[in-house]
Amino acid sequence: MTKKPQILLIYTGGTIGMVKDFKTGALRTFNFDKLLNHIPEINLLNCSIESISLKNPIDSSNMNPATWISLAEIIEKNYDKFDGFVVLHGSDTMSYTSSAISFMFENLSKPIIFTGSQLPIGDLRTDAKENLITSIEIASSQEDGKPIVQEVCLYFEYKLYRANRTTKVNAEHFEAFTSPNFPPLCESGVHLKFSKQLFFKSNESEALKVRKELNNNIVILKIFPGITRAVVEQILSIKGLNGMIIETYGSGNAPTEKWFINLLKKAIDKGLFIVNVTQCIGGSVILGHYETSEELNKIGIISGKDITTESALAKLMYMLGQKIPKSEFKSIFETALRGEMSLNY
Repeated sequence: MTKKPQILLIYTGGTIGMVKDFKTGALRTFNFDKLLNHIPEINLLNCSIESISLKNPIDSSNMNPATWISLAEIIEKNYDKFDGFVVLHGSDTMSYTSSAISFMFENLSKPIIFTGSQLPIGDLRTDAKENLITSIEIASSQEDGKPIVQEVCLYFEYKLYRANRTTKVNAEHFEAFTSPNFPPLCESGVHLKFSKQLFFKSNESEALKVRKELNNNIVILKIFPGITRAVVEQILSIKGLNGMIIETYGSGNAPTEKWFINLLKKAIDKGLFIVNVTQCIGGSVILGHYETSEELNKIGIISGKDITTESALAKLMYMLGQKIPKSEFKSIFETALRGEMSLNY
C-alpha cells in the first residue's frame, strides 16, 4: 500500500489565519489544531496533515529577515519527516518572503507552497478555503513516488507561480498576484494542469543546503523625474550600506547627468553593489540598449534583467550574506540561481 504524503502546514500570520467572531464582528487568530472542524473538505485529500505556527505569528507588514530564518529553520528541522510544506502568509509581503526562502534553500527536492487569502477563513465569501485546499493538494501531488513540484511556489486564485517571479498587484481582487515575466507552473480547474516543462530542476545528487546568512544593509532607490543630487548623496552615505537596488525607467534607463553617474561610480569603486531593475511591471533591464543606460553599464552596475524588485532584494540579501568576492558578484547575480530571471537577456 502506498504511503500517504505527509504535509506540514506552517502558519506565520496574516488574513488567512483569522476567523470572524460573528457575535462581535472581530477577527481572531485561527486555531490550526482544529483545522478539520473548519474545513472538513480537507479530509478528502489523499495526504496526512500536521500544522505548526510561528511562536509569535505576525502581520506580514512586520515580516523581516529574522522571521525568514525562523521559518527556514522550521522547514529544515522537519524536512526529512514531511513530503511537502504549505506556508500560510499575509499577502502584502508574501512575494518577498517566498523569494527569500527560494534562495535560502539550495538543492530543494520537495515543494514549499506559499498561500494566503484576501478574506479570512471564516468569512462567508472567503477565498481562503480554495487557496488552502489546492495548495495542500499541489504539495501532496506525486509521480513515481516523488513530489511533482520541487521548488518554492506561490499559489493564489487558481494559479501556481514560481515564488521568486511574483509580485502583488491588487489589494482588493482575489487575483492578487501575477508573474509578469514567467507563466504559471500549474492552473487549477476541474483538474490540476501542471506545465512540467517549466519546472525548476535542482541538482538531485546534492544534499539540501539551507543558507541562513542574510545581510539586509541594503536600500531601494526609485528613480523619478527631478530626483536631486542631495537625495542620492544622502542615500549613498548611509553608514554600513552594502547594497542598493535602483528602480529605473523602461529597459534600465536613468538620468545621464554627470553628478548622478559620478556618485554611483564612486560608490561602486568603494565596494557598494548596485543592482538595476525596471519600474515596469513586465519586461527586462537591457543595459546599453539606449544611450541613457550605456553609462550605467560602463561603471559596473549589475543588470537585474527581468527579475522582480522583491526577488532582487531577496537575492541581494542572500548573496551579501554569502560574502561572495567582488570579482565574482556581478556575474553570479546576473545568473539565474533558482529560476528567478530569464537567461536570454
